[in-house]
Amino acid sequence: YRQETTPVGSFGVGNDFGLYDMHGNVWEWCADHWHDNYIGAPKDGSVWLDDNHNDNQTKEPYRLLRGGSWYNLPELCRSGSRYNYDPALRLFDGDIGFRVVCGCAWTL
Repeated sequence: YRQETTPVGSFGVGNDFGLYDMHGNVWEWCADHWHDNYIGAPKDGSVWLDDNHNDNQTKEPYRLLRGGSWYNLPELCRSGSRYNYDPALRLFDGDIGFRVVCGCAWTL
């Protein structure tokens, strides 16, 4: 609806967990390899990698993208949205990025 990315925190309101901009700005690269479903997924939240390359004929397996982007229809801009992408293509239209996460600061 804005037809472009927006700076982090542009909307001034976090979700119920206090997190901002969780979906809809750019698709977020995940470390996980793409899988069609969750059968066999790690139950501890660790990265899910395998050696079958998910039917991809290039050297690298498809990777998982999450969250939709500004370029998508609103129904794709949600944390449950998943998409596979071949990182070897190196084609980016300003709609794929990374989520940088920092640990909480310790206070005394």
